[in-house]
Amino acid sequence: MAATTVTDAGSVRIITEVIPATDPRAAQLASGSQTPAPARTSFQTQGFRRAHPKVLGTIHIFTGIVHICFGIILTASEHRNPSLPVASGILFWLGILLLVSGSLLVESERRDSPMLVKTCCVVNVGIVLGTLVATGIHGTAVTRHVPGCENPKPFQTRPEWCLNTRSKSLSNGLDSTFVLLGLLEFCVAVAVLAFGYDAARRHTYTQLVREAGIPGNPCKSLEC
Repeated sequence: MAATTVTDAGSVRIITEVIPATDPRAAQLASGSQTPAPARTSFQTQGFRRAHPKVLGTIHIFTGIVHICFGIILTASEHRNPSLPVASGILFWLGILLLVSGSLLVESERRDSPMLVKTCCVVNVGIVLGTLVATGIHGTAVTRHVPGCENPKPFQTRPEWCLNTRSKSLSNGLDSTFVLLGLLEFCVAVAVLAFGYDAARRHTYTQLVREAGIPGNPCKSLEC
C-alpha cells in the first residue's frame, strides 16, 4: 500500500504519497518523466547536412518554376516562329529536372538516408550537364536573328515587324537572364556533388569499419 504523509506549512497543506515500484501508476509516472532523445544525424550524412540541402533545394525549386512558367509563356507567344530555346524544349525538361532535384534536397533535410543523398547526386549530375547545354543554346540564340527575320531569299522582303528591334532586345534580355540562372543552378549542383561525395566517402569508410569489426564510433577514428 502507498504511504501518505500530510505536512502543514502555514496556510498550505502538502500531501506526499509514496508509491511502491509494483504499483502500475509508478510505471506511468516513469514513462511520462522521460524526455525524448534528440534526433541524431548519422555519421554518413553528417557532411551532407553542412551544405544546408533545404536551402539549395529551395533555390532549385524556384528556378525550376521560373523555367517552366517562361517556357509556357514563350511557347504560346512564339508558336509560329519558335526561337531556339523554345524549339529545343530546354525550358521544360531542365525545369522539371530542377523541381525533382529541389524536392529530393528538401526531403534529404528531413530524412537521414545515404541512398537519398546518392540519388540527389545522380540528379545533380544531370543538372550540371543540362545547365551547360542550356547555356550553349541561350548563347547561340543571342547571336542569331529573330525567327522569321533571317536573310531573305531573292525577290523576298522581310516582314515589317523585323524592323522593330525591341523584340530582339527583349529576346536577348531573356536569354541573358537564363544564362545567369543557369550559372546559379550550376553552382548549386556542384555544391551538392561536393558535399555528396563527402557523404559517400564517409559511408564507404563506415562500411569498411564494420567489416573489419572495429568497435566504437567511426567518427572518433576519422578526423571529422
